[in-house]
Amino acid sequence: MRAQHEEVARQATAESWSYPECLLELVQRECQQRRHKRIERVLKASKLPWEKNWAALDLKRLPLKGVQQLRSLLSGDFVDRCENVLVFRPPGSGKTHALCAVSQELTRLGRRVLFTKCTLLVQELLAAKRDLRLPALIKRLNQWEALCIDDLGYVQQGREKRDVLFTLLAERYERGSVLVTSNMPFSKWEQIFKDPMTTAAAVDRLVHHSVIIEMNLPSYGADKARKRKAAGEADPGPEKAS
Repeated sequence: MRAQHEEVARQATAESWSYPECLLELVQRECQQRRHKRIERVLKASKLPWEKNWAALDLKRLPLKGVQQLRSLLSGDFVDRCENVLVFRPPGSGKTHALCAVSQELTRLGRRVLFTKCTLLVQELLAAKRDLRLPALIKRLNQWEALCIDDLGYVQQGREKRDVLFTLLAERYERGSVLVTSNMPFSKWEQIFKDPMTTAAAVDRLVHHSVIIEMNLPSYGADKARKRKAAGEADPGPEKAS
């Protein structure tokens, strides 16, 4: 308001505004600026890679059903219902970009989202358990409306790693949304949690309220290599051209 009051006063004089109209314009500008700065803070705190945004997402490459599912998430209603989002298959298919793009749009709505690699998250949980701070860390993580965990499936060694990850998933069940990418279908999740009962419990907590998106696509790298190869084969070259 301090920065805008002179401009608003000139506009009010030029357009013969009443005092209440002038005050309303100032307050609206103040609210808009505060909202803009809050979104900036939320986006920065989210640790989301800024380049993986919605504008840069190649929707034409994705399956139609997947695009429809992703678009349905942009309203953020699933966060209010504490629903999870699970994106599967294979490395390089763009699943991380898709979830990051959705998560960025959620932050622009003022939603508090935290992005983390699964391996880094597990290391943080292990350190907290060692220092007897695990309940406090999980409580802090539960303050985020949505927790975006990238590359679930690479934690396949060590009982302690599996235990702290399961503890987090169990604590967030019906309390906050979890957005997960994984190269592994559910049928192979026993490789992560080892014990069949723990695997079943983890899957049940994630799937109970969830949107499951399957992106059965070749990797971007393989796709580009194939296109380059096709372009090279189509090129007649100097000898054929002559």
